[in-house]
Amino acid sequence: MRLLLDTHVLLWWLADDAQLGAVARAAIGDGEAHVAVSAASAWEIAIKQRLGKLRAPDDLAAQLARHRFVPLAVTVSHALRAGALPPVHDDPFDRMLVAQAELDGLTVVTRDAAIGRYGVPTLAA
Repeated sequence: MRLLLDTHVLLWWLADDAQLGAVARAAIGDGEAHVAVSAASAWEIAIKQRLGKLRAPDDLAAQLARHRFVPLAVTVSHALRAGALPPVHDDPFDRMLVAQAELDGLTVVTRDAAIGRYGVPTLAA
């Protein structure tokens, strides 16, 4: 399975938070799964940490490597697709995840129902 973690799912995984459901937890933890984390999520985390709205690991890059998550860069193609998406979702970070999932054939692990309205595959967190 090829997964893309929504930001809240990444944080729940790293904190071993009980909010992350058993099915999603098993899929992410499957050693055969390709689990990607978007640079957009790292950017979102950094912004919210700076604003004092979020507590997250200070060593995010090391945590991604430790959990064998694959960093996913934001490309020009991703940016153009995110900008062209219909206005189903106002959050630019989530729109980027939708674009990346579409273009890279990924299933978004999320609790955000709006992401699924774009027609990309999702796995309930």
